[in-house]
Amino acid sequence: MTVVTFEGGTLHVDAAVVAAALRISPDALRAALHSGTVTSRCEAGVDEDAGRFRLTFFSTNRRLRLIVDANGRVLQQSSADYSRGPRTLPVVAKTL
Repeated sequence: MTVVTFEGGTLHVDAAVVAAALRISPDALRAALHSGTVTSRCEAGVDEDAGRFRLTFFSTNRRLRLIVDANGRVLQQSSADYSRGPRTLPVVAKTL
């Protein structure tokens, strides 16, 4: 299965792959993209990364990152869960 295809200078990403990584249905993904609750970013590689693209999809509690080559082959895929809320660091008091 091809995850990313290039057509007329546009990247097309398989909605089922993105939806699964964001833990929502493909229909919910389409609706979220239209409403703006899921956003995306595409970055083209330069220099030694030329010919590669980093595609990142953000939902309110998850992130999917795909790094693909010029043929749309996924080189790396990662996702992160932010549903636990922001991490807090312990406060360290220092007496001078």
